[in-house]
Parts: sequence; structure tokens; C-alpha cells
Amino acid sequence: MLTLHTKVPVAESIAAKLVLPYELREKCRLRAVLDTGEEVAVFTVRGTVLRNGELLKGDDGRVVQVLAAREATYRVSCADPQALLRCAFHLGNRHTQAQVGEGFLRIRADAVLKDMLLGLGAQVDEESAPFEPESGAYGGGHHHHEHGHPLAPVPLRQKIHRPEGVQ
Repeated sequence: MLTLHTKVPVAESIAAKLVLPYELREKCRLRAVLDTGEEVAVFTVRGTVLRNGELLKGDDGRVVQVLAAREATYRVSCADPQALLRCAFHLGNRHTQAQVGEGFLRIRADAVLKDMLLGLGAQVDEESAPFEPESGAYGGGHHHHEHGHPLAPVPLRQKIHRPEGVQ
């Protein structure tokens, strides 16, 4: 099984794509399936989030591109920036992960949050879209590793999380 454990900034060729929803892109140990059907193990440092478009190098030298999967989300928009800011405040007050876009917010689909946002006067549209939330004040703008070095030691024996439906 191919083991992916090193982020690289560029690659001459990309052997495969790893399409994952956000929930799995924030796991530090993961067993997944590439778009080629090959099973892989992913090992990252706890707290690492794999972002859309990032490249991971495997133990055999192949490079795989991480892609954000489409998932059930809400696109939140408002008539004016102040109303959208008010929605962002209330989502943040509930520690809700949110993606900030040009004039909109995107959150995971959640009926309770939808009702709250509608009550605040927002327009909430269901959409299937890649979810790429803000990394947060303490987690994103810096990296504790250098590109080209392993993200985490690869354990010799460890049970790896399997996404639903993967044997």
C-alpha cells in the first residue's frame, strides 16, 4: 500500500488524485482510495489540514494531488455587508467552521444553523460544493514543517481509519 507522508510544493507529474471531504482532510491518520482505485495510507502531524490542490509525495516517489470533495453545504448571502458580518459573528459564536468567499459564507449543511441564519435575514442556499473553511486564528498561517520533509513519522503497525464503504 502506498503511504503518503510528505508535502511537496511542486511536481513534474501527478500520479493520481485523492478526493476527500473536509472531515477526512483534517484527520492525521487515514486510509483512503485514490481516483485510480489504489488504496493509500496518509500520515500527517496532528492538527494538519490537507488543503485543496496540495501535493503529497509517497514512499515510492509518486506524487498525489489532494482535492476537496463536493459535499452538502449552505451558501449564505445577505443584502448588505453588515448583515453578512452579523451572520459571521453568530456562526463564530457557535464555533462553526465557515468558508469566507467574495460576498458569501459557506458552512456545512445544518438545519438548526439554517433556521438561525434565516432568522437573521440571510439567504441560505443548499449546494454541493468543495468545503474549504478558514483555518482559524491559531491554526493556519504558519507551518511547523518544511516542504519536502515528512509530515509525521510513519508507524510500522497502526490501525488506519477507513472511510465508510472502504474494505
